[in-house]
Amino acid sequence: MTASVRPLRAPGGSSTRRRAVLVLLLSALCTVAAMLLAGPASAAPTAPVQPTAPVVPGDGNVDISIGDGSPSSSITLILAITVLSVAPSVLLLCTSFTKIIVVLGLTRNALGLPSAPPNQVLTGIALFLTLFVMGPVFADINEIALQPYMDGTITVSQAYDSGVVPLREFLLSNTREDELQLMIGLSGEEAPATPAEVSMTTLVPAFVLSELKSAFIIGLVVFIPFLVLDMLVSASLMAMGMMMVPPTIVSLPFKLLLFVVVDGWALITTALVGSYGGGG
Repeated sequence: MTASVRPLRAPGGSSTRRRAVLVLLLSALCTVAAMLLAGPASAAPTAPVQPTAPVVPGDGNVDISIGDGSPSSSITLILAITVLSVAPSVLLLCTSFTKIIVVLGLTRNALGLPSAPPNQVLTGIALFLTLFVMGPVFADINEIALQPYMDGTITVSQAYDSGVVPLREFLLSNTREDELQLMIGLSGEEAPATPAEVSMTTLVPAFVLSELKSAFIIGLVVFIPFLVLDMLVSASLMAMGMMMVPPTIVSLPFKLLLFVVVDGWALITTALVGSYGGGG
Protein backbone atom coordinates (compact mmCIF):
# COMPACT_ATOMS: atom_id res chain seq x y z
CA MET A 1 0.00 0.00 0.00
CA THR A 2 1.12 3.39 -0.86
CA ALA A 3 0.63 6.08 1.74
CA SER A 4 -1.31 9.17 0.60
CA VAL A 5 0.55 12.38 1.00
CA ARG A 6 -1.50 15.44 2.08
CA PRO A 7 -0.26 18.98 1.52
CA LEU A 8 0.88 20.74 4.62
CA ARG A 9 -0.95 23.96 5.69
CA ALA A 10 0.70 26.83 7.33
CA PRO A 11 -0.27 27.06 10.95
CA GLY A 12 -2.59 29.91 11.80
CA GLY A 13 -3.68 30.52 8.21
CA SER A 14 -7.37 30.83 9.01
CA SER A 15 -6.77 33.28 11.88
CA THR A 16 -4.65 35.48 9.60
CA ARG A 17 -7.48 35.75 7.10
CA ARG A 18 -9.92 36.70 9.84
CA ARG A 19 -7.64 39.46 11.06
CA ALA A 20 -7.26 40.83 7.53
CA VAL A 21 -11.04 40.89 7.08
CA LEU A 22 -11.47 42.71 10.42
CA VAL A 23 -8.82 45.26 9.46
CA LEU A 24 -10.60 45.95 6.15
CA LEU A 25 -13.94 46.38 7.89
CA LEU A 26 -12.50 48.78 10.46
CA SER A 27 -10.81 50.80 7.72
CA ALA A 28 -14.11 51.08 5.82
CA LEU A 29 -15.95 52.21 8.97
CA CYS A 30 -13.31 54.83 9.72
CA THR A 31 -13.51 56.16 6.15
CA VAL A 32 -17.30 56.48 6.33
CA ALA A 33 -17.10 58.22 9.74
CA ALA A 34 -14.50 60.68 8.46
CA MET A 35 -16.70 61.54 5.47
CA LEU A 36 -19.70 62.14 7.71
CA LEU A 37 -17.72 64.38 10.08
CA ALA A 38 -16.13 66.34 7.27
CA GLY A 39 -19.50 67.02 5.65
CA PRO A 40 -20.76 69.84 7.96
CA ALA A 41 -17.30 71.41 8.23
CA SER A 42 -16.98 71.63 4.47
CA ALA A 43 -20.36 73.33 4.11
CA ALA A 44 -20.40 76.96 3.15
CA PRO A 45 -20.51 79.33 6.19
CA THR A 46 -23.71 81.30 6.82
CA ALA A 47 -23.45 85.07 6.62
CA PRO A 48 -24.08 86.86 10.01
CA VAL A 49 -27.36 88.70 10.44
CA GLN A 50 -27.15 92.38 11.27
CA PRO A 51 -28.79 93.27 14.64
CA THR A 52 -31.93 95.37 14.54
CA ALA A 53 -32.57 98.33 16.82
CA PRO A 54 -35.31 97.86 19.47
CA VAL A 55 -38.61 99.44 18.69
CA VAL A 56 -39.70 102.02 21.27
CA PRO A 57 -43.39 102.89 21.22
CA GLY A 58 -44.25 106.55 20.90
CA ASP A 59 -41.65 109.17 20.10
CA GLY A 60 -38.76 107.17 21.55
CA ASN A 61 -38.46 109.08 24.84
CA VAL A 62 -38.50 107.13 28.11
CA ASP A 63 -40.81 108.51 30.79
CA ILE A 64 -39.52 107.99 34.34
CA SER A 65 -41.90 110.35 36.11
CA ILE A 66 -43.61 109.11 39.27
CA GLY A 67 -47.05 110.51 38.65
CA ASP A 68 -48.42 113.23 40.83
CA GLY A 69 -45.19 113.78 42.80
CA SER A 70 -45.90 111.29 45.59
CA PRO A 71 -43.14 108.77 46.38
CA SER A 72 -43.31 105.47 44.54
CA SER A 73 -44.03 102.20 46.28
CA SER A 74 -40.40 101.05 46.03
CA ILE A 75 -39.10 104.24 47.66
CA THR A 76 -41.74 103.96 50.38
CA LEU A 77 -40.72 100.34 51.02
CA ILE A 78 -37.04 101.27 51.30
CA LEU A 79 -37.85 104.07 53.73
CA ALA A 80 -40.04 101.74 55.78
CA ILE A 81 -37.25 99.14 56.05
CA THR A 82 -34.77 101.86 57.03
CA VAL A 83 -37.10 103.20 59.73
CA LEU A 84 -37.68 99.71 61.11
CA SER A 85 -33.94 99.04 61.28
CA VAL A 86 -33.21 102.18 63.34
CA ALA A 87 -36.48 102.17 65.29
CA PRO A 88 -35.07 100.24 68.30
CA SER A 89 -32.27 102.78 68.79
CA VAL A 90 -34.67 105.70 68.45
CA LEU A 91 -37.09 104.07 70.88
CA LEU A 92 -34.37 103.51 73.47
CA LEU A 93 -32.58 106.86 73.26
CA CYS A 94 -35.11 109.47 72.16
CA THR A 95 -38.19 108.50 74.16
CA SER A 96 -39.16 107.82 77.76
CA PHE A 97 -38.49 104.09 77.40
CA THR A 98 -35.10 104.22 79.13
CA LYS A 99 -36.35 105.75 82.36
CA ILE A 100 -39.45 103.56 82.54
CA ILE A 101 -37.67 100.24 82.02
CA VAL A 102 -34.91 101.12 84.51
CA VAL A 103 -37.42 102.14 87.21
CA LEU A 104 -39.46 98.97 86.70
CA GLY A 105 -36.32 96.84 86.94
CA LEU A 106 -35.21 98.57 90.15
CA THR A 107 -38.67 98.07 91.64
CA ARG A 108 -38.52 94.35 90.91
CA ASN A 109 -35.10 94.12 92.57
CA ALA A 110 -36.31 96.08 95.59
CA LEU A 111 -39.10 93.56 96.09
CA GLY A 112 -36.56 90.74 96.04
CA LEU A 113 -38.16 89.03 93.03
CA PRO A 114 -35.46 88.50 90.39
CA SER A 115 -37.81 86.86 87.87
CA ALA A 116 -41.29 88.16 88.68
CA PRO A 117 -42.62 89.97 86.74
CA PRO A 118 -40.58 88.44 83.86
CA ASN A 119 -38.56 90.59 81.51
CA GLN A 120 -41.14 90.28 78.71
CA VAL A 121 -43.86 91.73 80.95
CA LEU A 122 -41.68 94.63 82.11
CA THR A 123 -40.67 95.40 78.53
CA GLY A 124 -44.30 95.34 77.40
CA ILE A 125 -45.39 97.66 80.20
CA ALA A 126 -42.52 100.04 79.45
CA LEU A 127 -43.35 100.02 75.74
CA PHE A 128 -47.01 100.92 76.18
CA LEU A 129 -46.25 103.54 78.81
CA THR A 130 -43.77 105.01 76.33
CA LEU A 131 -46.48 105.14 73.65
CA PHE A 132 -48.78 106.82 76.17
CA VAL A 133 -46.20 109.44 77.14
CA MET A 134 -44.96 110.06 73.60
CA GLY A 135 -48.42 110.03 72.01
CA PRO A 136 -48.72 113.82 71.56
CA VAL A 137 -45.18 114.03 70.14
CA PHE A 138 -45.82 111.23 67.65
CA ALA A 139 -49.11 112.82 66.64
CA ASP A 140 -47.38 116.13 65.89
CA ILE A 141 -44.67 114.41 63.85
CA ASN A 142 -47.28 112.53 61.86
CA GLU A 143 -49.31 115.66 61.20
CA ILE A 144 -46.57 118.09 60.17
CA ALA A 145 -44.00 115.74 58.60
CA LEU A 146 -45.10 112.23 57.75
CA GLN A 147 -48.49 112.86 56.15
CA PRO A 148 -47.30 115.81 53.98
CA TYR A 149 -44.39 113.70 52.76
CA MET A 150 -46.65 110.77 51.92
CA ASP A 151 -48.89 113.16 49.99
CA GLY A 152 -45.88 114.38 48.02
CA THR A 153 -46.13 118.01 49.08
CA ILE A 154 -42.71 118.13 50.79
CA THR A 155 -39.35 116.42 50.27
CA VAL A 156 -37.46 114.11 52.60
CA SER A 157 -35.22 116.87 53.96
CA GLN A 158 -38.22 119.12 54.57
CA ALA A 159 -40.03 116.28 56.33
CA TYR A 160 -37.02 115.70 58.60
CA ASP A 161 -36.67 119.39 59.43
CA SER A 162 -40.36 119.62 60.31
CA GLY A 163 -40.59 116.34 62.18
CA VAL A 164 -37.57 116.89 64.38
CA VAL A 165 -39.06 120.06 65.91
CA PRO A 166 -41.59 118.33 68.25
CA LEU A 167 -39.00 115.72 69.22
CA ARG A 168 -36.41 118.41 69.96
CA GLU A 169 -38.90 120.24 72.18
CA PHE A 170 -39.61 117.05 74.12
CA LEU A 171 -35.92 116.29 74.58
CA LEU A 172 -35.09 119.85 75.70
CA SER A 173 -37.97 119.97 78.18
CA ASN A 174 -36.78 116.73 79.85
CA THR A 175 -33.02 117.31 79.79
CA ARG A 176 -31.25 118.69 82.82
CA GLU A 177 -29.08 121.77 82.41
CA ASP A 178 -26.04 120.08 83.94
CA GLU A 179 -26.07 117.15 81.51
CA LEU A 180 -26.63 119.49 78.57
CA GLN A 181 -23.67 121.66 79.53
CA LEU A 182 -21.58 118.54 80.07
CA MET A 183 -22.23 117.20 76.58
CA ILE A 184 -21.67 120.61 74.97
CA GLY A 185 -18.30 120.81 76.71
CA LEU A 186 -17.35 117.27 75.69
CA SER A 187 -18.34 117.88 72.08
CA GLY A 188 -15.78 120.67 71.75
CA GLU A 189 -18.12 122.81 69.70
CA GLU A 190 -18.95 126.41 70.40
CA ALA A 191 -21.71 126.88 72.93
CA PRO A 192 -24.97 127.75 71.12
CA ALA A 193 -26.74 130.98 71.89
CA THR A 194 -29.99 129.19 72.82
CA PRO A 195 -30.77 125.56 73.77
CA ALA A 196 -32.86 125.23 70.61
CA GLU A 197 -29.66 125.49 68.55
CA VAL A 198 -28.05 122.44 70.15
CA SER A 199 -27.40 119.68 67.63
CA MET A 200 -29.22 116.37 67.95
CA THR A 201 -25.95 114.47 68.33
CA THR A 202 -25.30 116.47 71.52
CA LEU A 203 -28.89 116.67 72.76
CA VAL A 204 -29.66 112.94 72.61
CA PRO A 205 -26.76 111.81 74.91
CA ALA A 206 -27.60 114.62 77.35
CA PHE A 207 -31.23 113.46 77.39
CA VAL A 208 -30.20 109.85 78.03
CA LEU A 209 -27.96 110.87 80.96
CA SER A 210 -30.81 112.92 82.42
CA GLU A 211 -33.19 109.98 82.08
CA LEU A 212 -30.78 107.63 83.84
CA LYS A 213 -30.27 110.11 86.67
CA SER A 214 -34.01 110.55 87.15
CA ALA A 215 -34.56 106.79 87.03
CA PHE A 216 -31.97 106.19 89.74
CA ILE A 217 -33.52 108.87 91.95
CA ILE A 218 -36.94 107.22 91.65
CA GLY A 219 -35.36 103.80 92.27
CA LEU A 220 -33.71 105.09 95.45
CA VAL A 221 -37.05 106.34 96.75
CA VAL A 222 -38.57 102.93 96.01
CA PHE A 223 -35.72 101.03 97.67
CA ILE A 224 -35.77 102.89 101.02
CA PRO A 225 -39.00 101.45 102.53
CA PHE A 226 -38.11 97.89 101.50
CA LEU A 227 -34.59 98.32 102.91
CA VAL A 228 -36.02 99.46 106.25
CA LEU A 229 -38.35 96.45 106.24
CA ASP A 230 -35.43 94.09 105.60
CA MET A 231 -33.48 95.60 108.51
CA LEU A 232 -36.43 95.24 110.88
CA VAL A 233 -36.97 91.61 109.93
CA SER A 234 -33.25 90.85 110.27
CA ALA A 235 -33.10 92.47 113.73
CA SER A 236 -36.19 90.55 114.83
CA LEU A 237 -34.74 87.23 113.70
CA MET A 238 -31.48 87.91 115.52
CA ALA A 239 -33.38 88.84 118.70
CA MET A 240 -35.25 85.53 118.56
CA GLY A 241 -32.04 83.57 117.96
CA MET A 242 -33.06 82.54 114.45
CA MET A 243 -29.83 83.63 112.82
CA MET A 244 -29.81 80.70 110.38
CA VAL A 245 -33.06 81.78 108.74
CA PRO A 246 -32.48 84.02 105.67
CA PRO A 247 -34.13 87.41 106.31
CA THR A 248 -35.21 87.73 102.68
CA ILE A 249 -37.49 84.70 102.95
CA VAL A 250 -39.29 86.18 105.94
CA SER A 251 -39.41 89.75 104.67
CA LEU A 252 -40.72 88.88 101.17
CA PRO A 253 -44.37 88.39 102.23
CA PHE A 254 -44.27 91.66 104.17
CA LYS A 255 -42.80 93.47 101.14
CA LEU A 256 -45.54 92.16 98.91
CA LEU A 257 -48.18 93.09 101.49
CA LEU A 258 -46.80 96.62 101.79
CA PHE A 259 -46.57 97.02 98.02
CA VAL A 260 -50.18 95.88 97.53
CA VAL A 261 -51.55 98.00 100.38
CA VAL A 262 -50.02 101.23 99.08
CA ASP A 263 -50.90 100.30 95.45
CA GLY A 264 -47.28 100.42 94.41
CA TRP A 265 -47.74 99.95 90.67
CA ALA A 266 -50.15 102.87 90.51
CA LEU A 267 -47.74 105.08 92.47
CA ILE A 268 -44.81 104.19 90.24
CA THR A 269 -46.83 104.72 87.06
CA THR A 270 -48.06 108.08 88.33
CA ALA A 271 -44.52 109.14 89.18
CA LEU A 272 -43.19 108.10 85.77
CA VAL A 273 -45.93 109.73 83.72
CA GLY A 274 -45.98 112.81 85.93
CA SER A 275 -42.27 113.35 85.40
CA TYR A 276 -43.07 114.11 81.75
CA GLY A 277 -45.84 116.60 82.43
CA GLY A 278 -48.75 114.17 82.45
CA GLY A 279 -48.24 112.43 79.14
CA GLY A 280 -46.19 114.66 76.88
